[in-house]
Amino acid sequence: MSSTLTRVTLFDLDHTLLPLDSDYAWGVFTTDIGWTDPQHFRRRNDEFYAHYQAGTLDIHDYVRFATEAARRQGPQRALQAREEFLRQVIEPAIDPRALALVAQHRVRGDQIVIVTATNEFVTRPIAAKFGVEDLIAVDLERDASGWITGEIRGTPSFREGKVKRVEDWLAARGLSRSAAEITFYSDSMNDLPLLQWADVPVATNPDPRLRAHASQQGWRILDLFDEAR
Repeated sequence: MSSTLTRVTLFDLDHTLLPLDSDYAWGVFTTDIGWTDPQHFRRRNDEFYAHYQAGTLDIHDYVRFATEAARRQGPQRALQAREEFLRQVIEPAIDPRALALVAQHRVRGDQIVIVTATNEFVTRPIAAKFGVEDLIAVDLERDASGWITGEIRGTPSFREGKVKRVEDWLAARGLSRSAAEITFYSDSMNDLPLLQWADVPVATNPDPRLRAHASQQGWRILDLFDEAR
């Protein structure tokens, strides 16, 4: 590709830069601090996660469910709990190899974006831990007071929606698709639309279906973490 192209590197977050699912972990955390009924919440959380892995998740239903506990608590308590979640769960899970991978692309001069199907309330501070300012996440509607309602604003960054959101991000910066060289790291078959759209797809800590697909396509496979999927 021409050296005049703008290099953009996109990272999925959960099981790609993090060796966990931040949305799922947030749900477990809020249950552990007594915000939800443990049996009911874990059953529903596991059901939604199974649908995500199978590619059958209704993202709108899931976001209503995933934000319900925080919405009930209100912004002050929810933000305080999020700080504890970051300290207790996220920070210990950030692997130096993931930080080094992001840094490698930063040194190369790439524009770096985290593109995740997890909502902005959970992921905005996690992106900051990686030193990444540009975050494409599920945007949340807000009420007159500015607090989240549980509804999604605009196109959810999920499956094909990730492609639309990245196209919008490029357009907002005056970049056409043809003027950018796109690298995308992801672990999940849910991200197949964006992986296929990228110039350089990298199956990262891939789930079994994506690993098989990446092998067939001759894509690079990166096992960043020492964990079996």
